[in-house]
Amino acid sequence: MEEIIFIVFFGLAWGSFLNVLIYRIPLGMSIIKPPSSCPDCEKNIKYHDNIPIISFVLLKGKCRYCKAKIPFSYPLVEFLTPLSFLLIYSLHSLSFFFFASCFFASALIVLGVIDFYHQIIPDEITLPGIALALIYSLFRKDLSLNQALVGALAGAGSLLFIYGLYYLLRKKEGLGMGDVTMMLMIGAYLGWQQAFFTLILASLAGALVGAFFIFCKKKSPQYALPFGTFLSPAAFFALLWGEKVLAAYLSLYKNLLP
Repeated sequence: MEEIIFIVFFGLAWGSFLNVLIYRIPLGMSIIKPPSSCPDCEKNIKYHDNIPIISFVLLKGKCRYCKAKIPFSYPLVEFLTPLSFLLIYSLHSLSFFFFASCFFASALIVLGVIDFYHQIIPDEITLPGIALALIYSLFRKDLSLNQALVGALAGAGSLLFIYGLYYLLRKKEGLGMGDVTMMLMIGAYLGWQQAFFTLILASLAGALVGAFFIFCKKKSPQYALPFGTFLSPAAFFALLWGEKVLAAYLSLYKNLLP
């Protein structure tokens, strides 16, 4: 029980830090200074107004000074971070894999939210993520360095193929290169099988959401969706349950064979 309480409180504090990354990295700001402030009135945020989730509720989602709305993504990130840590803990307890996976999940959260708001996937997250995933593979039993490299190349190569095919057919870019580097990171951590599973899951989710916007919101078929926002939850799902889903699928496939 003590471990769960620690994970929750640490996850809440870490989620608050992730919000700093999400806000400052796209603006090219330092993540260390200046202190957090309201983007509208620029007044520094006091410590008692910076308590994860609780401050958002007490302030009714508005700045104490200028009453500007606080984006809902702030408490959402602060909620998702400890939740993701608890889900990882439920499967792997406190282990080396747990801590490495928490960093991976944190990167996915940051990338997904930044891509949603800015349609960019910053190298400041993906490139260190790729390096850490490859270094981590040196200490893993389930994924060797060669398998991590194959996973990275398979994930990124699949997107590059789609990128090139779309450009040949439509003479315009359908994906950003940030999506490719993100798949390098995902493939390096999950391996090639789960990288493909992530792509399939993200593509299906993206297609469903795209259809909703086209048919229900009357958007153009050319309406662009931030693919990284779909890759993030898909990769996290693959991290936790991808192997079980793949095993169940292969078992079903074998049973259907004559």
